[in-house]
Amino acid sequence: MTRLAVQLPAPLYQRLKEIAHQQDWSLSEVMRKAAEHFTTRFPQELRPQTAWRFPTLDGNEDFLTDPAQCHPEIEAILERNTP
Repeated sequence: MTRLAVQLPAPLYQRLKEIAHQQDWSLSEVMRKAAEHFTTRFPQELRPQTAWRFPTLDGNEDFLTDPAQCHPEIEAILERNTP
């Protein structure tokens, strides 16, 4: 394992200590579990790094959307606006 020094605001540190005490875990174990849970929100992408593409924002989440997924909407807009 790798040792890590982390600075936390006092209220967050106290809350983590409370959780550790309630669960009968060490503070290190609480931090590991929190980090494992957090990393599930950002899955690793195994796409080849061939060319950079401009990312677009998805209005519902804080994740990036593949522009190729927007293609049907773009085509529908163009069809409505084409004389």
